[in-house]
Order: sequence, then structure tokens, then C-alpha cells
Amino acid sequence: MLNKFFGRLASGNVLYYPGCLTHFALPEIEENYIKILKRIGIDAIVLPEFNCCGSPVKHAGYKEDFKNLENKNAELFKKYGIGKIITNCPACFLTLKNSGFNAEHIAQTLYARMNKLEHGSGKGPIAYHDPCHLGRHSGIYEEPRKILKHIGYEVAELANSRENSLCCGAGAGMKANHPEIANKAAKSCLQDCAAKKLVSTCPLCYMHFRENAPKGMEVLEFGEVLV
Repeated sequence: MLNKFFGRLASGNVLYYPGCLTHFALPEIEENYIKILKRIGIDAIVLPEFNCCGSPVKHAGYKEDFKNLENKNAELFKKYGIGKIITNCPACFLTLKNSGFNAEHIAQTLYARMNKLEHGSGKGPIAYHDPCHLGRHSGIYEEPRKILKHIGYEVAELANSRENSLCCGAGAGMKANHPEIANKAAKSCLQDCAAKKLVSTCPLCYMHFRENAPKGMEVLEFGEVLV
């Protein structure tokens, strides 16, 4: 039903959807992406109203609550004539896409307009972590790496990357319910990182790695390396 509903709005407004974590906990990251979208020529709107995509309740097993959020978003997008959704959150991207909405992760957006990004060189090595929802679940591996190379970084692969990437440890409620296990997972993921900088395309991974990074390592969110 949602597929048919959204198909009629394919030529509508472009929405930038930050997701709950970015919107409420990382407002500076949200501002970064609004600026970046303008820079590459995308006139995206930000809605005055906001609903969760439903990913947390869906994966916690609350199917009815998820369906309610899905329907609320469908009505909200219809209200504002949304035809395309761009989000920086991999979980939001996958959830909205699987619900039938025309969604893309901002790494895909930037890759398609990479010629609008400033070409650089000599910025040194940076490690890139493949988030679970963007990597294994969505198959998006090359786009972030090619963007980083375009703007001047040398991508340093982690010991486990791409399809074999390790989870940061914060997802699926682990950080909230078992923080000691979540922290151990993050430290394990980062222990073999040769670069002094690490970048993530997931706001949850970014926050969790930043809290658990060893001394001397700088953890950056993807938008931060672009602004």
C-alpha cells in the first residue's frame, strides 16, 4: 500500500531527514548536512514536525507501534508533498526504504554529485568504518570511500572491513542495556586501527566510537570531514 502511495509523490519535494539521534543529540551534525546539501545544489526542506522512522521499536518487536509510526510518516510526507528523502542515518535509510519510501543515504547523494565537492589532496590517512545498516544490510561500501579519496584522504582499512566489518557495539539496544559489552565491542573494533583519524557514516557509531576511542585517535562524523 505504501509503495503505491509513495509512487504518486515521486516528483515532490526533497526532504532532509536527520533521524532522532542526529536531530536531538547531534544538532550540529544536522546543520552540517543542511549546509552540504545546499552546497551541492540540492534544495532540501526540513519539516517543522518530526516522527521517528520506527527502527528502534521495529527491532524491539513492537510491530503495532512500528506500523503506527510508519502510517504517521506516510501522512506527514503526504502533507508536505515529499517525493524523496535523504538521510544521514543508515538505520533510518534502511527502515524508510523497506517501508516503500523513496529514501537514500546521504553518501549516495554525495557520490552522485561528487563533482560539486571540492577536490583535494594530501590530507593523510583516515580509517573508515562500515556501519551494519549501511554496509552488510544495504551493500553501500564504495560510495563513502570514493568521496573520502576525492576530497583528499587516503582510506586506511580497518582489520575487519566491508562485509566483514565489526559492529560498533551500540546497536540493537546493547549500549542502553549492556554498556560494558557495548564498550568492549567498540574497543575491539578500534584496537587494530593504524590511522589517527576514523570516520563513520552512522551517528550512533560515531558517538559510541568517540566515547571509546584510544588516546590520540580523532573520531569524526562523515559530514565533519566535508564542511
